[in-house]
Amino acid sequence: MAYGRQVVEELVGDLLAVFQERLSTSFFPVLQPAIGVGSAFEGWSPCGHDAVYRLLVPLKPPHGHAFRLELGTAGQIAGKDCVRVELECTCTRDQRVEDMPCFLHHPEEALQRNLESTLLSTFCTGFYLDAQKIARWFQNLVISAWGEMPQSRHYSMEVLPSSRSCKLRLTNASGRSSWLRWCLGVQRGDSDIFLSSQAAEDTFTPSTTWAETYAVAEVKFFRRMARQAPRDTLYLNCLQLCASILVSAGFSSYTWKTDVMHLLNTLPLSSWNRWDFMIRLQDIMGYLHGCLEEKRLDHFFFGNENMPEDIILPAASRAAEPINLFQCLVQDPAAHAKALRELEELQDRLHKDCRALESERSSQTELCLCPLDCLHLFESIPSFWELYFVQSCQ
Repeated sequence: MAYGRQVVEELVGDLLAVFQERLSTSFFPVLQPAIGVGSAFEGWSPCGHDAVYRLLVPLKPPHGHAFRLELGTAGQIAGKDCVRVELECTCTRDQRVEDMPCFLHHPEEALQRNLESTLLSTFCTGFYLDAQKIARWFQNLVISAWGEMPQSRHYSMEVLPSSRSCKLRLTNASGRSSWLRWCLGVQRGDSDIFLSSQAAEDTFTPSTTWAETYAVAEVKFFRRMARQAPRDTLYLNCLQLCASILVSAGFSSYTWKTDVMHLLNTLPLSSWNRWDFMIRLQDIMGYLHGCLEEKRLDHFFFGNENMPEDIILPAASRAAEPINLFQCLVQDPAAHAKALRELEELQDRLHKDCRALESERSSQTELCLCPLDCLHLFESIPSFWELYFVQSCQ
């Protein structure tokens, strides 16, 4: 997966360099360097080798424009967040560019010179940045620039359908494919929080509504853990095992990731070694069991007093009441009972089969269940494959 990340990062850097050269004198949104986010850039993947490489491309307003974020109610997972585009005065000498007229105070001169705010006329609905229009524009940019890329000699590229992002499939000469998903984003101040063009696919979202994402903060958290963790620490193995095999009804890979992030923030990193692998795995399920009993799993970045200092959050997020990711279970007693029952069955099977495996290997001087042992163990339990295994990659 590390090699895949390197290939993707080189491709993305080359593409953005072409885009920036083409758009340097335009009034299009200004594309910033892409940020790798999601599991593939955090060091794990619920999809194994078939990882989806997700990238967030921050947008800055062109000269003479400003983005004003209009945010929904604080503490809501799916708020009504919009990006309002406003014209800024460029009359002063330090703001003028090559005698360009000010759109705000001299619109008549701009019209006479056949100039207009492309951002407002092309990418907005009303005065609000339109995620679907931005995504279509970005898709067309990728298609038009692909022929100039050296990678085009080694990969075939297919743009996959998506109304609010740019999804690509790259296939090499041997037929192996990689999937990339670009989203566009607008940063909240100087924080690690962005409004993303990508919204939930199972609900209708107006094209001028953007979704708040903590993906950049999440990848920073995992990179911090990687820097501080001793060699051969297996917390990512625990997470990948849970997210790829121990997936049950209502337990998405994001649920397991939130679970593990909370534990990483409280347990010493040295305790995530191979000798304690099974103990940590039981801790993960035990933590989730406690959350299920309380019908409450707190979002990691809201109201967390133990947040690492290098993760920059808006003051409102730090002070907000934690969001309950299990609110759906509060509202659905039947789903809650089912999820709790299945997790308890999972824990019971894990305990019994681990004892059986330990008994078989009791002749060894030092007993250690490594991730590969656990993989074989869980593959031997049919009910794991009867659970809701098909989950979207978070």
